[in-house]
Amino acid sequence: MSSPPDFDRDLRSIHEARTLARAAVAAQRQIEQFTQEQIDAIVEAMAAAGLRESERLATMACEETGFGKQADKVAKNDFVLRNVVEAMRGMPTVGVLREDREQRVFEIAEPVGVVAAIIPTTNPTSTALFKCLIALKARCGIVLSPHPAAKACIKASADVLHEAAVSAGAPRGIIGCMTVVSMEGTEELMRCEDTDVILATGGSAMVKAAYSAGKPAYGVGPGNVPAYIERTADVQQAVRDIFSGTTFDNGTLCSSEQSITYDRAIREQVLAAIQEQGGHILQPDECERLAPVLINLRAMMVNPKMVGRPATTIAKAAGITVPEGTRVLICPLDGVGPQYPLSHEKLSPVLALYEVADWQQGCERCKELLSFGGLGHTMVIHSQDDEVVMQFGLHKPAHRVLVNTVAAVGAVGLTTGLFPSMTLGCGSWGNNITSDNVGPQHLINIKRLAYGIRPFESSTVAAPAPRSAATTTTAPEPPAPEPTAPETPTAETPTAENLERRVQDFLRGRGIIGAIAPEPVGPAARSRTSEARREPAAAAREMQPPEPPRGASPVASATVRKATEGTEREAVARSPSPRPVEFVAEDDVRQAIDRGEKICVGPRTIITSLAHELGNQHDIFDRR
Repeated sequence: MSSPPDFDRDLRSIHEARTLARAAVAAQRQIEQFTQEQIDAIVEAMAAAGLRESERLATMACEETGFGKQADKVAKNDFVLRNVVEAMRGMPTVGVLREDREQRVFEIAEPVGVVAAIIPTTNPTSTALFKCLIALKARCGIVLSPHPAAKACIKASADVLHEAAVSAGAPRGIIGCMTVVSMEGTEELMRCEDTDVILATGGSAMVKAAYSAGKPAYGVGPGNVPAYIERTADVQQAVRDIFSGTTFDNGTLCSSEQSITYDRAIREQVLAAIQEQGGHILQPDECERLAPVLINLRAMMVNPKMVGRPATTIAKAAGITVPEGTRVLICPLDGVGPQYPLSHEKLSPVLALYEVADWQQGCERCKELLSFGGLGHTMVIHSQDDEVVMQFGLHKPAHRVLVNTVAAVGAVGLTTGLFPSMTLGCGSWGNNITSDNVGPQHLINIKRLAYGIRPFESSTVAAPAPRSAATTTTAPEPPAPEPTAPETPTAETPTAENLERRVQDFLRGRGIIGAIAPEPVGPAARSRTSEARREPAAAAREMQPPEPPRGASPVASATVRKATEGTEREAVARSPSPRPVEFVAEDDVRQAIDRGEKICVGPRTIITSLAHELGNQHDIFDRR
């Protein structure tokens, strides 16, 4: 007889999230009092313990998820435990960070608090180790929410580092990991009052949830990394690097190469190198069979069952026969976009292949690929022409433009001088808060101690004139000679209640009261803002202030403009306006285009890359 369903699993998950977050808060309040020496000793102890368990954790990850290669997962763990820790050595995260002696400003570190860390199934142990290390380096507590398909290896990674930290003097509870995993529990962890910041690595739905949780969040976007081989490149080395990247842990890193674009002039060299490196070029009908196996065509997302699988396994699932020893499947394509599904991010040893006439066409092709699900992330160019390389650096919508290296590991900082990290920001292009390789510096608030360095000269600030009966009376001012300079401002502050009266009094006193019509208020003004979807130029013309009468003085003209601008702002402020939506997808933009409407968006609105590009092309967004 089957066991009864666990009806209260979501409640237990929520309870666990709250309990772990409270424990992390208590521990974090203790550790924030530690010295730099104490913090550094704890981090070193954690790294040493992680290295002793690196192989065991990697084996657990492979067995639990079925993704990638055990040896490569060991390499990723060791990268975190060695390279990331080495980069953090000597980095100040306690007390005074910097001092500007000339300006007498001191920058002082404060931990952000408790981190809610979302851990993916593609790189489970290395990401868990990384986030725990940078959190404690910044004197933060951390609670991990593991992917359900990798919760055992992620919990084991957290336990190894937690016990090492406690043994080195850290308070117990400084690292926590959920064991009852559910969407409800993860959302509670991100939203609860004890959480201060979110580090989200995972699918687009999870990253969207993180940004909607009402807390500061570092989310990362997809890669879809293009690799371009320019005619001056060392072709053999370029193809070797690209294959090394896309086969490293079977392509599970978001920075792994997803396509090859090459110049037509080196076509024969590229194709020969592909075959020498173990690539198998598919026929058009084989590409058509592969696409629905590798990509969910309705959602335009990679099939999780094919992520991190060997090329031969993927080919077999698609009914394609490939030579023994095939390392990479190569799919020649004519374009980019939903009609070419294999131009999407694949997270497996499968590469799209494009031929272009020259670097200018190669430049545009790489832009298209990045725009199709990889904006802001990473691209790599193989070239010996520094001018072409610089053009790519200046004009590509990627925040990591790599040169003559393996993109998969160059982006994380293994083969480049970038800060070593397992969390790569995509900036505003990818709807992320940062374009950096995330590190402990992103988990520190900086407060500034600033001394006065120059006296306050009160004579440089105009003092208000004393109040007079003329400024408080409701009677019209008597006619006066036209002034030649602005009048001294009075102490009375314009408000929504007295602004119109004061404007009318002023204009009546200058004898021009009948020259302009008062700006409409109430329903008339409200209708102006409610028609935000009208043709922009017409709306702009209607919103222009009326011209002052011919012959009016410069002061009167300026006053008319200020008065009408003020009443217009008052009317807009009192008018109802649409609320920004929370999420915009490409279909939302297309529907808005068909209806001729705008989409109201705000600073917290999540906009997918394709929606962002299409919406900007058609001026769809009403930004609030």
